Amino acid sequence: MAMLQNVAEIVINETECINPATGEKMGSSRLNTADEARRALARAREAQRAWAALPLKERAAYVLRMRDYLVENADEMSDVIHQDVGKTRIEALATEVLPSALAISYYTRHAERFLRPERLGGGALLFINKPSTLYRLPFGVVAIIAPWNYPLGIAMHEIVPALLAGNAVIFKIARETQMVGRRIEEMARAAGIPEGIFTYLNIPGSLVGDALLDPANHVDKLFFTGSVPVGKTLMVKAAESLTPVSLELGGNDAMLVCEDANVERAVNGAIWAGFQNSGQSCGAVERVYVHSRVYDSFMDLLKDRVEGLRQGPAFDHDIDVGAMCTDRQTKTVESHCEDAVAKGATVWAQARVNAGGGHFFPATVLADVNHDMVVMREESFGPILGVMRVDSMDEAVELANDSNLGLTGSVWSKNTRKAIELGRRIQAGVISINDHLMSHGVAQTPWGGLKESGIGRSHGKLGFEEMTEPQVVINELLHRSTRNVWWHPYSETVYNGLRGTIDLFYGKRVGKRLEGLADFAKLSIRMFTK
Repeated sequence: MAMLQNVAEIVINETECINPATGEKMGSSRLNTADEARRALARAREAQRAWAALPLKERAAYVLRMRDYLVENADEMSDVIHQDVGKTRIEALATEVLPSALAISYYTRHAERFLRPERLGGGALLFINKPSTLYRLPFGVVAIIAPWNYPLGIAMHEIVPALLAGNAVIFKIARETQMVGRRIEEMARAAGIPEGIFTYLNIPGSLVGDALLDPANHVDKLFFTGSVPVGKTLMVKAAESLTPVSLELGGNDAMLVCEDANVERAVNGAIWAGFQNSGQSCGAVERVYVHSRVYDSFMDLLKDRVEGLRQGPAFDHDIDVGAMCTDRQTKTVESHCEDAVAKGATVWAQARVNAGGGHFFPATVLADVNHDMVVMREESFGPILGVMRVDSMDEAVELANDSNLGLTGSVWSKNTRKAIELGRRIQAGVISINDHLMSHGVAQTPWGGLKESGIGRSHGKLGFEEMTEPQVVINELLHRSTRNVWWHPYSETVYNGLRGTIDLFYGKRVGKRLEGLADFAKLSIRMFTK
């Protein structure tokens, strides 16, 4: 079967969904119009008030029924992800289905703590009579736009806390993975989520701005995971109405292998974090900096392991690396590899692809790379590892930070203290020690990057707080008093009393502080006079 140009081709009224590994049609998904999106937004806004008014336990009960559906249909969901994205069934289960079930459990268990009003500690004795309490309020209607590389895993880490916090959700997924999106829609329906609280839309990306970010009628917050250029475009549109955004925009992750690293573990980790999901992970290893003392042994073992990888359509469980999701992304990876070779890089190792069609690029290790090459400067988002020899880990850190992206990074060493110190110097939002890429599956661990890797965080307490707005209530304990000390009418006594307050709290001499106390005492009397 001839390779299709795109995994999902938009026809008149539907998106046709194609298996990227085989070219076979999986199904279709009806397209929504911009007007339908606007009407969905209006329904969501109306329904959200009642949803937010429900006790948290009731909202959690709905969400837990989503987990029940996921658990009961785990094999089917894994298979749909496998066919939609092209990844192996094991990867679909391990990196999406299982983490989603764990995430639902985590967020429902901790939502009460995350939403509990927080008494703020006193800042100064002057305001001891004004205790403050911080409350967390839902935004209202949030839009969540999920990518095609982890269509379930990324989506659920935002949908679940959004619902628990009391928001209504408008959910759009990439056109390439509509079959997974429709399963998420079915999950919400099976859980009995009230009408309007969860709405699935299949609208082209070009309509998102007009349909959901119109200054006259827009969502209350936008969550987007995708490319840097699209994220910047959405942020510009959102700025017209000051709609807050949370953006996760990818990475070009560095892996630092120290001279005392466990080479066996480092090689195995580089292969998994570099080639899992055919390298189509925002937090995948793309650049590897290896200390010269272990470089040769690292490269020899890496070559042996990569050439032994089994790559092709994952009809069974004995395939290690699956397909690329789109022909477009495959061509990007090809161009990065060609650029590197033209500039002097060596193809050190490649896996053999056992496939006659579909979107495949062999898992590839490039040696003799440098930062003049596109593969080391831009996100390839494919199964390529560029490996550089370094003479010191200071050099490795400098190279790791030579990027406009900073999502995650990792340090591999038997000396944990040294590894953490090195990791803290990497300009990235998540640092792993002797591991890489797995942190997105850990619900309690905040996920997000520095520099152009994005704005905001998902996962954990920080991610949950992204679904809420802070509101502070300041109480007055002396409500029987007639005025505050700084209120009208003004006089010399007011000025001297306020000046005395500064001396009372911060004067260097005891005498000066006592004078300040006397002036403040005179001022305080007016709080109880008419």
